[in-house]
Amino acid sequence: MAKKTVATLQSSSKRLTKAIKMVKSPKTGAYTFVEAVMTPEMVNDWLSEK
Repeated sequence: MAKKTVATLQSSSKRLTKAIKMVKSPKTGAYTFVEAVMTPEMVNDWLSEK
């Protein structure tokens, strides 16, 4: 099923990028990973925000 979702995302747009960033939890102090699929132009803005 995941393959079908990825294929749909790739066919609906010309280029998509999967961005992953580490975020530190203020409650526990542990790091978690946040993933998002977006256009390449939006990656730098998404990574720079907290």
